[in-house]
Amino acid sequence: MAKLYFHYSTMNAGKSTVLLQASHNYLERGMQTLLLTAGLDTRAGTGRIASRIGIGAEATPFGPEDDLLARIAARLAEGPCACVFVDEAQFLTEEQVWQLARAVDDLGVPVMCYGLRVDFMGKLFPGSATLLALADEMREVRTICHCGRKATMVVRLGPDGTALREGEQVQVGGNETYVSLCRRHWRREMGEPVAG
Repeated sequence: MAKLYFHYSTMNAGKSTVLLQASHNYLERGMQTLLLTAGLDTRAGTGRIASRIGIGAEATPFGPEDDLLARIAARLAEGPCACVFVDEAQFLTEEQVWQLARAVDDLGVPVMCYGLRVDFMGKLFPGSATLLALADEMREVRTICHCGRKATMVVRLGPDGTALREGEQVQVGGNETYVSLCRRHWRREMGEPVAG
C-alpha cells in the first residue's frame, strides 16, 4: 500500500543523501522514480538534487504554482513509476502537500518527502506543518550540535558570522549561512538566557 512519508531534520543532516540513495535502490532494481525539487533552490543548479558528500541527480523543479498531482499523473501516464521523491519539501505549499496525499491515495504511488521541519526562528514551514499533519509515516534524519547533543534547530548567520534573530523565513543557503544546533544552544544564540 502506498504511503506519504516525511523525512525531516535540520540543515546538514544528510536528507538529500538519503533521498538519492533510496532512489538509487529503486533504479538498481530496474524501477523508475520521479525526483522533484524546489525550483528556488539553485545551489546545485536548477532542477538538480545534490548532497554535500558529492552525489547528485537531475530532478524536476517545482514552484508554488505547480499542480503536483497533475505532474505525477502525467509521469505515470508515460509508464511505470515506483516512487516519487521530493527534496526541499519545506517549500511545498499546503495545497501541494494535499496534492501529494491525493497521488498516494488515488494513484497508488508512494511519495517520500525530505525537508526541514523548522526555520531559523523555530517556526514550522507551511509545507512541513502540512506534512506533519498528513504524512502516513514520519522519520527524523538526525545530526548533532557542536556539543554532541542531537541538533533539532538551526540558526542563520549574518555576514559577520553572528546568529540573526529576524528576517524572511526563506533564504536559500548552505554551511556558510546555517548552523544546526541543539535547542539549548539555539536558545543561547537567539539571545535567551540559558542556565549553566
